[in-house]
Amino acid sequence: MIRNVHTRRFPRPVPPELLATLGTEDDRLWPVADWPPTRLDGPLVPGTTAGHGPVRYVLEEVAPDRLRFRFTAPTGLHGFHEFTISGDALTHVLEGTLHGWTRLSWPLVFRPLHDALLEQLLDRAELAVTGRVSRPARWSRYIRFLRALARNRSRSPRPSATLRA
Repeated sequence: MIRNVHTRRFPRPVPPELLATLGTEDDRLWPVADWPPTRLDGPLVPGTTAGHGPVRYVLEEVAPDRLRFRFTAPTGLHGFHEFTISGDALTHVLEGTLHGWTRLSWPLVFRPLHDALLEQLLDRAELAVTGRVSRPARWSRYIRFLRALARNRSRSPRPSATLRA
């Protein structure tokens, strides 16, 4: 079982409409400049499918102060992630069980990347709520290394299925 929580408090209440921008053209949360964008296949209503990079999910619950998504991919992750607003705080919780290769890839690759992304998302929330970011998140050397690996992997030529020796 994994439980990963990121919370940030602000000097004023978080406007609930901030969550409604997630995955839209006016997204004020997701750090699209540095990460694959969250894409929703429809409006923010239960049943809408969504995802970012290799991660896929379906929207299960929608409230002015909460969005909960259930994972559908990768296949080795069973659980949910959710955003909640409680007064002056924004919290993201990821909870689930790991199976197969994700038991290894979550702690070595996906958790560090997830943590870096979430801290940048909270920076964007802080900017939306207060107009500035007091202490912007910084990437560790390991995060820069993982991102460089991913970038190089996405650029490497793949052998064509039609070319056979």
